[in-house]
Amino acid sequence: MFEKYRKHIVPIAVFSYDTIRDEPSTFILQFPFGHVLNFHFFTVELRKQNWRNYIRQDNPIAAALLSKMGYTESERVELKKQFLRMLVRMELDEAKQRLLFGFFETYVKLSDEEERRLRSEVNEMETKEKEQVLELMISYERQGMKHLIQTMAKKGMSVEDIARMTDLAKEEVRELLEKE
Repeated sequence: MFEKYRKHIVPIAVFSYDTIRDEPSTFILQFPFGHVLNFHFFTVELRKQNWRNYIRQDNPIAAALLSKMGYTESERVELKKQFLRMLVRMELDEAKQRLLFGFFETYVKLSDEEERRLRSEVNEMETKEKEQVLELMISYERQGMKHLIQTMAKKGMSVEDIARMTDLAKEEVRELLEKE
């Protein structure tokens, strides 16, 4: 890469363990007859990073990695709220937003109570930002519901059964099934 782009390359290893560890910053490959490789790199251990130090950066990589950084259980709702604000601020296209949101949701799943608290806190935000964050939340909830309904239909469930199980009107179920 250096030869092609004439840019210096800094080797970095990113560790995303769920617990805090102390990782080495070298990799050594040796045999009884000698050293073959002695590689030094910088380490970034995400659990040792405080998510609040990265929330103001309009950087999609930082947004994706927030979910693996250090936060307490009591900060989970605030973490997701700030993540959603970050997505809105970056003005990414829908595909990139969906990718980042999916990554975040894989590692930070809020309980129903936490989701209610999140929605309440978002409703207290200033109007323009509130509307954008709510729109984002509703969009992802709707996509999740659409996926669930399509899966139920593929398993042979009728529109009536799906409507009864999801508390949606039959017309809403049909509409979501038509948008495949």
